[in-house]
Amino acid sequence: MSTRMESMSGPVSLADLSSFSFHKNPVLVVENFWSKEERQFFREGMHQAAWKSLADLPKVREDFPNSGNWAKAEIDRAQGQHLMSRLQLPCIQSYMESFPDIVGRHVGFSYYSYAEGDCLLTHDDTDQGYAVEGVAAPRRRLALVSYFHDEWQSDWGGELIIYRKRKVHASDQPDLEVTHCIEPRPGSLVMFTVPRFHRVCRVDQVAGEHRRLSIAGWFMTEHA
Repeated sequence: MSTRMESMSGPVSLADLSSFSFHKNPVLVVENFWSKEERQFFREGMHQAAWKSLADLPKVREDFPNSGNWAKAEIDRAQGQHLMSRLQLPCIQSYMESFPDIVGRHVGFSYYSYAEGDCLLTHDDTDQGYAVEGVAAPRRRLALVSYFHDEWQSDWGGELIIYRKRKVHASDQPDLEVTHCIEPRPGSLVMFTVPRFHRVCRVDQVAGEHRRLSIAGWFMTEHA
């Protein structure tokens, strides 16, 4: 691990969460944010959900080729309400309200399941929103991912890698350096400001039948 990575701030405790600011640190990691009972509650919702694989999502598959065949599902009402009740955090509100001329506030979260061979290629979350009937898509401001599987071992892969840009080449391809390598620990909450380049490492075959189960999405703002 590089000195640069070692110098980055580590996980924030639940006790210190009230004083965290995205204006000072663009990446938030909270371990054990969700209790074992809460993780079970969300897994029950996942069990009842209607899943679509990447093969069933042609536009997404076009954006993320060679990413395996991970699956996505909508969150039902009970789990969605509990999710949002736990995310009433001062750091989220203060950051979201810091943007000028907001006319609407939106959230968009889904269940995700990654199996052996699944991954997500490097992207910065700025090109995944699509306009509807000529109306610009809301602007993604904070990205979130949280993990709900019951067990995960380091050899199983699936880490979230977060980067920052060093410089831009003439081809406009960014030169990236890793700032965070975050294991998908059960119960962890990860959030970061958008745009920010990141990817999900491929789940290794030694994971067997285990699934990397998460909720991921964004807090967004709408502007006139």
